[in-house]
Amino acid sequence: MAIAKRPSTEMRERRFEYAAAPEATDHLKIADSYSLFIGGRFVEPHSRRRFATVNPATGQTLSEVAEADDADVDRAVTAAADAFRSWSRLSGAKRARHIFRLSRLMQERARELAVLETMDGGKPIKESRDVDVPLAAAHFFYYAGWADKLEWAFPNRRPRPLGVAGQVIPWNFPLLMLAWKIAPALAAGNTVVLKPAETTPLSALAFADICQQADLPPGVVNILTGAGSTGASLVGHPDVRKVAFTGSTEVGKEIQRATAGSGKHLTLELGGKAANIVFEDAPLDQAIEGIVNGIYFNQGHVCCAGSRLLVQESILEPLLAKLKSRLGTLRVGDPLDKNTDVGAINSRAQLEKIEGLVNSGIEEGAEIYQPACDLPERGYWFRPTIFTNVAQSYRIAREEIFGPVLSVLTFRTPDEAVEKANNTPYGLSAGVWTDKGSRILWLAERMRAGVVWANTFNRFDPTSPFGGYKESGFGREGGLHGLAAYVELD
Repeated sequence: MAIAKRPSTEMRERRFEYAAAPEATDHLKIADSYSLFIGGRFVEPHSRRRFATVNPATGQTLSEVAEADDADVDRAVTAAADAFRSWSRLSGAKRARHIFRLSRLMQERARELAVLETMDGGKPIKESRDVDVPLAAAHFFYYAGWADKLEWAFPNRRPRPLGVAGQVIPWNFPLLMLAWKIAPALAAGNTVVLKPAETTPLSALAFADICQQADLPPGVVNILTGAGSTGASLVGHPDVRKVAFTGSTEVGKEIQRATAGSGKHLTLELGGKAANIVFEDAPLDQAIEGIVNGIYFNQGHVCCAGSRLLVQESILEPLLAKLKSRLGTLRVGDPLDKNTDVGAINSRAQLEKIEGLVNSGIEEGAEIYQPACDLPERGYWFRPTIFTNVAQSYRIAREEIFGPVLSVLTFRTPDEAVEKANNTPYGLSAGVWTDKGSRILWLAERMRAGVVWANTFNRFDPTSPFGGYKESGFGREGGLHGLAAYVELD
C-alpha cells in the first residue's frame, strides 16, 4: 500500500506562474461620446458640457460623457412625472413583464456589461462576470416577481407608489447599485431619475440602451450623467418625492440636511469600517479566505469591507503567517485578465486618499506589510496591505480607507471583541468566525451592525435586506424592506 507523502516545504512555498488570459473586448463598442437619457431617448445636454471617463488600468480616456445641469435635471424629472401617471396605473402584472424583460436582456448582454464594468471601473473581470452582473439581473428578476403581489407583500395595508424617485449611486458597484435602486422602485409603480458616479457612467448608459431594447415606456427610467452638482440638483428638485443615495457619509449628511422638512422619503447607505472577528476555535484556513475576500475584493472599494480584523490573541501569530502567505499568491494587474485578483484603483483621487491614510498609519507607529509584486507602469495601483500593531486611536482603524488596506487588532474575550467592534461611528456590517453557533448568536445580538456574516463575508442575495446604523445610514435595500422604501402604506 502506497503511503501519500506530505508536500515538501519547497513545494508548499512554490509560486505558480499563470499565462495571461485576457478577456476579449472586440464585442464591445464604446461610443466616442454619450448624451443624456431622458424620456426614453438620448438627448444632447442643455449645458453643452462633457467630461471624460477614464480606464483606471491604463489612464486612457474611454469616452466623453454629457454633464447635466439644472435644466437637464428639470427635463428628466418632468419626463419621469409625466410617465408616472400611466406607469403607476399599469397593472402589476404588466409592470412585471417590463421588469422581467430588463432582467433577461441584462443576462443576454452579460458579457458586454461585465467587460464594460471592468474597463470603466478597474475591477477584475471575474468579479464583474461572476458577481456584479448576475446579481444585478437577479435583483430585477426578484422584484419583477413582487410587482403584482404588493397586497401580499404588505398584508392588511394598501401600498401606493411615491412618485418620482431621485437616485444617486457610487462608483464601486455601478450596475449592481443601479439594480438595487431601480428594480424595487419600478416594481412599486414609481418612475426614476438616476445619476451614476462621474467616474463610472458607462454601464448605466448601457442600461439606458437596454431600456430602449425592452420597450420600457418613455420616461419611466431616466439617466443623467454628471458630477456632484448634478446629484445635488436632482436631490433638491421639488417634484422628486423619494431620494435614495449610496456613497460617502459626508455627502449623505448634506443630503439629509437638504431634504429635511421637505416631506421627501429618504434612504441612505453610507460608509463603513466593518470588524471581522476571528476566534481561536475558528476554521483558520476558511477564515483566511474570508478575510481576503472581505478586504481585497474589488480592491477594497466596498462600503461593508472587513477593514478591521479583530483576532483573538492566542492565534495571532499563526493567522498572520497564513495571511501573509496568502497575500503573496494574489495577482495584481490587468483587470481584464481572468487570472487577476486585485485590479486597478478607481481613480487618481482615490489612490491619493489611500496613500495618505497609509502614510498616516506608518507615522502613527503601525507596522506595514505588503507582498512583493510588480505593478503596471500605467494606471492607478496599490498593493494589498496589512497593518499590525494598530491602536484603536489610529486613523487607519477609525476612518474608511476604501482601498485594499487591512488593520489588525487583537482581543482576549468575547466582551472585548464586541466593545472594540462597536467602537466606531459606523454600523454597516461585521463578520464572526468561530466553531460555536451559540457564540455567533451571542455576538450577532450585541453587534451594532446592519449585517453580521457568520463564517463567511461579503455574501449578498436579492431577498435579503442590506443597510446600516449610525453614520452608515438608514433604510434597507433588498428584500421586502427594499420594496417598502418605495411605497406609502395606507
